Amino acid sequence: MNILGLSAYYHDSAACLVRDGRIVAAAQEERFTRKKHDPGFPSHAVRYCLREGRIGLADVRYIVFYDKPLLKFERLLETYLSFAPKGVSSFLAAMPVWLKEKLYLKRLLWSEFLSVDGGVSAGQLPPLLFSEHHESHAASAFFPSPYESAAVLCLDGVGEWTTSSAWLGEGNRLTPLWDIPFPHSLGLLYSAFTYYTGFKVNSGEYKVMGLAPYGEPKYVKAIYEHLFDLKPDGTFRVNMDFFDYCTGLRMTSRRFDDLFGGPPRTPESPLTQREMDLARSIQEVTEETMLRLARTVARETGAQYLCLAGGVALNCVGNGRVLREGPFKGIWIQPAAGDAGGALGAALSVWHQLEGQPRKTEGRDGMSGSFLGPSFSNDEIERRLQAAGARYRRVPDERLFEEVAGALAAEKVVGWFQGRMEFGPRALGGRSILGDPRSPKMQSVMNLKIKYRESFRPFAPSVLRERVSDYFNLDSDSPYMLIVAPVKESRRHPMTDQQKGLWGIDLLNVPRSDIPAVTHLDYSARVQTVHRETNERYYRLLETFEALTGCAVLVNTSFNVRGEPIVGSPEDAYRCFMRTEMDMLVLENCVLDKRDQKPLEQDTDWQREFELD
Repeated sequence: MNILGLSAYYHDSAACLVRDGRIVAAAQEERFTRKKHDPGFPSHAVRYCLREGRIGLADVRYIVFYDKPLLKFERLLETYLSFAPKGVSSFLAAMPVWLKEKLYLKRLLWSEFLSVDGGVSAGQLPPLLFSEHHESHAASAFFPSPYESAAVLCLDGVGEWTTSSAWLGEGNRLTPLWDIPFPHSLGLLYSAFTYYTGFKVNSGEYKVMGLAPYGEPKYVKAIYEHLFDLKPDGTFRVNMDFFDYCTGLRMTSRRFDDLFGGPPRTPESPLTQREMDLARSIQEVTEETMLRLARTVARETGAQYLCLAGGVALNCVGNGRVLREGPFKGIWIQPAAGDAGGALGAALSVWHQLEGQPRKTEGRDGMSGSFLGPSFSNDEIERRLQAAGARYRRVPDERLFEEVAGALAAEKVVGWFQGRMEFGPRALGGRSILGDPRSPKMQSVMNLKIKYRESFRPFAPSVLRERVSDYFNLDSDSPYMLIVAPVKESRRHPMTDQQKGLWGIDLLNVPRSDIPAVTHLDYSARVQTVHRETNERYYRLLETFEALTGCAVLVNTSFNVRGEPIVGSPEDAYRCFMRTEMDMLVLENCVLDKRDQKPLEQDTDWQREFELD
């Protein structure tokens, strides 16, 4: 039985194909269209899923959408009525889209699917089902997890009405326990501070998390006293006098500005100590809320394991604290925890709950390392590189890993394009940019010369699973780079008296450990454990690098530049390579040295031919 899951029309549109309970393919639309967080109908992602499954739409039993638009419309109407006459301009801006398209979503989806597969008629289209938003999140968290039973927490901005929900997963069933309704939202609270500190909502939240260690938690008391009433059990209420997201086009109100000493930071303007302190403060509030909620669901369910999804579950610092300080034996986080993962959850929910099919946990999760996107053969890559006029060498495996490891050890920056593309926001060794973590200058070089992004942003370490506890205070799987752990004390460099006098961003260039490129200001790291079973080639590269250098860790960041999605095709990778100061590009067995390349032409036939393949 083929089930096609769909997420669209908000942000991070995606498609997923599930066959007899197994995830065959999943991809975000942005990787094909090159529009970051593309919210449109995921036609390219749908075509890819059908192609990977070698089927047409007529072979699909169900199409499942990840939320219920009529419930969302009900929430919008009730919210506008509750706050009227405030928000009339926002209401007038939103209504035409709803009246023209979103209220008639089923009709819109049918027309889109007919254009995706021209060989199918309207009568051959499968039934179209709609899952609730938080049920899709919960299903994406529990059903692919390795646990037979677990508590489930879903925390995000808002679905239809729900912003936070708790569930009990047992076998092939999810039982809802309780929820917190809009407008009281931990995700929207964090997004409000994202907006206020000058970053983009729904994409800049991880920047706030990365900025937090540079500040002090001086605003925590003000947040609790004025904005956020946090109960001992982790439930909460938000004081809407300080926010404008219900009715306006801003996240925060003038009272918010007054409380924190001025208007929001202008995007791209210099960061000040105020933004750093605000980031630290909201991060601490978020972590405390996550911990209290985790302890509550453990007490209520008696579960030994916890599964997490929703945008807040991408807060890997909070996840790390839940793992270390919470009551659970283990936690599992959906790697595509945001709305893209809703497509996957919706499809799995139909298989297990509507069709009543059992789960098979078998001691590992069902995500295949999250390598669920397209892959390219060496012959296909060569054809595309030749069309681009690129100069490359095809290197056999027996020499490839030694050559790449040697380049990394010489402090070269390497683009690494191997196997299937990752599903979710993290590059996990399929579409990655790699560096030597021992280099004190690597973080700065990769931020400013490769990624073209803010210098304060930390990079993540990839480490052989068997060696993780040699480097970090962690001895559990973290395959999806969603858990932050402290660097081992034995590897840390103590600060000198002179360095202790530094403050804020001035601390950036102080080496914190013997792997300084992946050690954040507070001696933490966002760890990815690499497993031979799910990514044999990346595992082999790490093994080779360790044999050469004695270090079982690599710097791993996503293969993209600021403002663009992670690369999806060989052409995307080549363009990114040529437009940055990357030294080497490795596309399967094809190796490109930057010194050998001629300048990139902006408009070539190969770009037009392959761009949306």
